[in-house]
Amino acid sequence: MQSGTDFAHSGFASLLMIGVGLLLLYLAIKKEFEPLLMLPIGFGAILANIPMASETMIGAVSTIQPSLADDALLGSTQAIGQAVNHFISPGGFIGQFYEFGIERGLFPLLIFMGVGAMTDFGPLIANPKTLLLGAAAQFGIFAALFLALVLNIIPGIEYTLSDAASIGIIGGADGPTSIYVTSRLSRDLLGPIAVAAYSYMALVPVIQPPIMRLLTSKQERAIVMHQQREVSQREKILFPIVVFLLTILLLPTATPLIGALMFGNLTSVVGATKRLSQTMQNELINIVTIMLGLAVGSKMSADKFLTPQTLGIIALGLVAFAIGTASGVILAKLMSKWSKTPINPLIGAAGVSAVPMSARVVNKVGLEENESNYLLMHAMGPNVAGVLGSAVVAGILLKVVPLLENLL
Repeated sequence: MQSGTDFAHSGFASLLMIGVGLLLLYLAIKKEFEPLLMLPIGFGAILANIPMASETMIGAVSTIQPSLADDALLGSTQAIGQAVNHFISPGGFIGQFYEFGIERGLFPLLIFMGVGAMTDFGPLIANPKTLLLGAAAQFGIFAALFLALVLNIIPGIEYTLSDAASIGIIGGADGPTSIYVTSRLSRDLLGPIAVAAYSYMALVPVIQPPIMRLLTSKQERAIVMHQQREVSQREKILFPIVVFLLTILLLPTATPLIGALMFGNLTSVVGATKRLSQTMQNELINIVTIMLGLAVGSKMSADKFLTPQTLGIIALGLVAFAIGTASGVILAKLMSKWSKTPINPLIGAAGVSAVPMSARVVNKVGLEENESNYLLMHAMGPNVAGVLGSAVVAGILLKVVPLLENLL
């Protein structure tokens, strides 16, 4: 029987990872699960495993049909492998995307600008208590951090505190934040953490509904919330400025992420800068998404991905996301019991920062129980609060984790 390391370097492992890449393409094209992300990630995953074909895949093919493993096929696959390897290696086309965009943390900031430009903070301003739901959903981050350290008792797994913090941030369901934190705390884990974060963001419609239904009753899911008050233009302009200034004063390490988010949002609420906002929402974020997806997928090679440490990251990311969803729903249930105005507990699930997909999922589940129960705008409050929450937690981790490691 092959060891985990031997299997990760085998031709069958490369074929398996190519199959994973094809599955991601299927989910993007047929199921439309975050297609803008899943398609380039899947394509990059296929590219990342073609270089392995030069030797290991020939061995796999020869066991099935020995006549195919001749010198001509070997030479052909080696040539293909070398060409693709140059394409994705450091200094290559996709390799440069990874180096400048992910390792140096540029792409997350650009994406946060685009997200800010697309985000309407009106629902949060109109109902400030939903900020608590965004905060509650971050509990998954700290739960996964603790579990990652516990997993060190398993042979073959060894996570440092920085590794555990980088894994935990997946629980915020925020790909850019996960990449930003990992690029500073645990760069060696960038590939699997980015893949896990974006995969679970794409699978929000699959993962969240069962948790939401498990923790709420039919009557709770059917609760209709009151229409929100109208937020003035002045409030929308002041909000990003005030949040940005408070971040600088209280948590400087979170300033790059929240600053990019607030800058993008400010351009969208100021009439004179609509052109900047439109560019961030469309051309800029689309270009960055293409490059980021290909770069992330290019790190899904079998030798790096099929290891106990990486598979542990995938599992912990799912646990973190599930706990974050559950925490938001549970707090919303408690708030519903104490609030004078009706609160549907489903909106707590939107506290994770997968904007706006989580809010859409909440709306869909609510409509299943009550055809007149439109929760989208109510869910957007905790949803955008989740974006802020994950960025704040990222800033805390970036400040605290290095200090703790120095002390230990």
